[in-house]
Amino acid sequence: MIRNSTLIAKLAVAATLLGTTAAVAQDIKVGALPPFTGPFASIGQVIKVALDMRAAEINAAGGIMGRKVVLVYEDGESNPATATQRAEKLFQVDKVDFLTGTVHSGLTLAVGQVAERNNRLLATTVSFSNAITGDRCSPNVFRVNPSAGMQASALALWAADFKKGAKVYYLGPDYEMGRSTIAEFKKEAEKLGATTAGEVYAPLGAKDYSQFFGQMRAARPDVLYMSTGGTDSVRLLSQLKEYGLTNMKLIGNSAAVTSDNLDAMGNAAEGFITSGNYSTLIDTPANKVFAEKFKAAAKIEANLYAADTYTVLDFYKAAVEKAGSVDADKVRAAMRGLAWDGVAGKKVMRAGDHQAIQDMYALELKGKTYHPLAKVDGEKAAGPDLCTKW
Repeated sequence: MIRNSTLIAKLAVAATLLGTTAAVAQDIKVGALPPFTGPFASIGQVIKVALDMRAAEINAAGGIMGRKVVLVYEDGESNPATATQRAEKLFQVDKVDFLTGTVHSGLTLAVGQVAERNNRLLATTVSFSNAITGDRCSPNVFRVNPSAGMQASALALWAADFKKGAKVYYLGPDYEMGRSTIAEFKKEAEKLGATTAGEVYAPLGAKDYSQFFGQMRAARPDVLYMSTGGTDSVRLLSQLKEYGLTNMKLIGNSAAVTSDNLDAMGNAAEGFITSGNYSTLIDTPANKVFAEKFKAAAKIEANLYAADTYTVLDFYKAAVEKAGSVDADKVRAAMRGLAWDGVAGKKVMRAGDHQAIQDMYALELKGKTYHPLAKVDGEKAAGPDLCTKW
């Protein structure tokens, strides 16, 4: 009897352990590497709210193929060296099936190599650098947000209408995103007749931009194009206002002034012009619902980071369901050419370079809301597929 009781107890423990393992195996793990510290920490919080919100909604509706989505977070810190180590942990230790949440373009490029080595998939919802889907494209990396080139084409059209032959001064952070967004806009703007009045790059996280203001004044530009983001934009715009540099039209990439950093700069960004694929005023039923839910959860208006991060889980869900599996090779094949509905309209993942095609807008900031000024067709904005690796 004792032996039988011991055997029954051991079998019960084994059954419990097997049941626990089976339950864990049913979860689909999604890793996320947003910056929770550093100059882009406010963007990291937006990413987390959007991911948490959409994962909860997907799980409440039955998950992905009946499996619960579990989010596993690590702090990317806007530091490629740190992020690659934490991406390795997410893949090797946490066994995530898919990774997202990268912001810093250099970080996305570095983490993309980790994803490729581990044969896992990464989709960025924020990074702009053309290299991600261009000369440094990876079979395991996808982008659901617009590239620097897509933003540049829409904003350059606005600049051409604003003033013929406008003199543009450029100021950005000295890393991949800052330089690539300026390069793309300058290329598009000069095609349409703009001229370059000057160009400077500050360290990421710079505290004082006034050292550049003397040469900026001397250049007498019509337009200042800025490619900063997060707290860098807060300091730059606040200092421009403090030093009375208000006679230029302020424009920039879609990361520069967003709802997550807008309050910190007061009204220094009023009238700022950018381009992007999102505004709370884009009239779709899905956007109306999303914008209301996000504002209730985050206490700020939804922005492009929120919208694209929210929809990346729909992209992954659609691909897994199409593939009938979370196997990376099968999901990768399903992602190529996949069409799905974002909150602001249809997105199509271009099979060649893994760039999502979507309509773009020139947008003007009025109060705390971006108002669409003009629309550019997504195919036209995206330009040709320049990835030649497969």
